Amino acid sequence: MDDSLIARARRRQAYWLVLPVIVVLAAIAGWPLLRTIWFSLTNAQLSDMGNSQFVGLANYVGEAGVLRDGEWWNSVRNTLFFAVISVILETLLGLGVALLLNTPSRIQALLRAAVLVPWAIPTVVSAKMWSWMLNDQFGVVNAMLQNLHLISSPLAFTADPHLSFPTIIMVDVWKTTPFMALLILAALQLVPEDCYEAAHMDGVPRWRIFRYITLPLIMPGVLVAMIFRTLDALRVFDLIYVMTSNSHVTKSMSVYVREQLIDFQQVGYGSASATLLFLIIAVSTTIYMVGTRTRVEGN
Repeated sequence: MDDSLIARARRRQAYWLVLPVIVVLAAIAGWPLLRTIWFSLTNAQLSDMGNSQFVGLANYVGEAGVLRDGEWWNSVRNTLFFAVISVILETLLGLGVALLLNTPSRIQALLRAAVLVPWAIPTVVSAKMWSWMLNDQFGVVNAMLQNLHLISSPLAFTADPHLSFPTIIMVDVWKTTPFMALLILAALQLVPEDCYEAAHMDGVPRWRIFRYITLPLIMPGVLVAMIFRTLDALRVFDLIYVMTSNSHVTKSMSVYVREQLIDFQQVGYGSASATLLFLIIAVSTTIYMVGTRTRVEGN
């Protein structure tokens, strides 16, 4: 049989195998998304959903539209800043942890299990736990810092405008670094051992081995991990809401959407902001994927 016919048959079979997944995704994700977009074109309110009227793009670009709201743009800046800083820190720390875990050791399995603990804790639980630990009245962190004479008075880590955002990022890095470490560790274990053996026989220094062998070979895996983590960071809600609620300083786009939908009961306006959140994540992810793919292919 002609190779081209075999290739077409395999592609056709692949499409049929993927079709059920596409249908399920369309049912559980596509329909709610379309409903949200529809609500964003109306003046629907949570208390009276049945009497909503079509208002077009008024919720987006009208005099009181989302794109004219300074609080929305503040939440966009907060979210992008949070995503960039947290993903960079988690990638660097995750790479370091992965390199340590990839080193042969008698307790290697135990170390890998221990690293998973922060990631295994639900975000809401870890956020509340850190809120108690960082409390300025009874928090153990302030007590330790004072006992070490590093501070003279308790610090309001989650209430001080200058400390709240760095605190949020610190807690997120603590929780999510294990996720990055495990994905990067999986990439490290796929590096052929003969590459290292040849480099060691030639007397290549360790840092050059890492720079010219390890890093290029694991870069595709690192970039995939960064994409997953960026998607998660752009839609951050629970960590910020539990630790700082609706604070202007740390408000993310998801917190802003929740505030409009629940607190203000503006379903139309909240749906417009939710749609913009989806578009920002989709565009950011597309640009990131295209850029990283170009970089990998260039290397």
